[in-house]
Amino acid sequence: MRIKSGVTTRHHKKKFFKRAKGNYSAKRTRWRMVKQQVEASLNRAYSGRKDRKGDFRSLWIERINAACRENDTNYSRFMSGLKKAGITLNRKMLSEMAVRDGGSFKKLVELSRA
Repeated sequence: MRIKSGVTTRHHKKKFFKRAKGNYSAKRTRWRMVKQQVEASLNRAYSGRKDRKGDFRSLWIERINAACRENDTNYSRFMSGLKKAGITLNRKMLSEMAVRDGGSFKKLVELSRA
């Protein structure tokens, strides 16, 4: 007796079509194009997750630099001074301090100068 794969194939395709929802024209209705589009989208999503980390780092650096310039120094001198002073705060925390708590950031700038 022969076993047909209709149910399995339908379940497999259904997943792809669900992911292709919202695409333009045939990219959500025709199987071959759906397959290509979903694969490409997943690849972009993967690399996008990696890119986001760099985007946030550059945002933090911009914020720190802006706060440093308000306190008459620049980013590179500030970071160099912190390293020499043995202060290990990551850029995310430094940018949060620069945005939310200007007073303590100013103290850090003074420490990095000393």
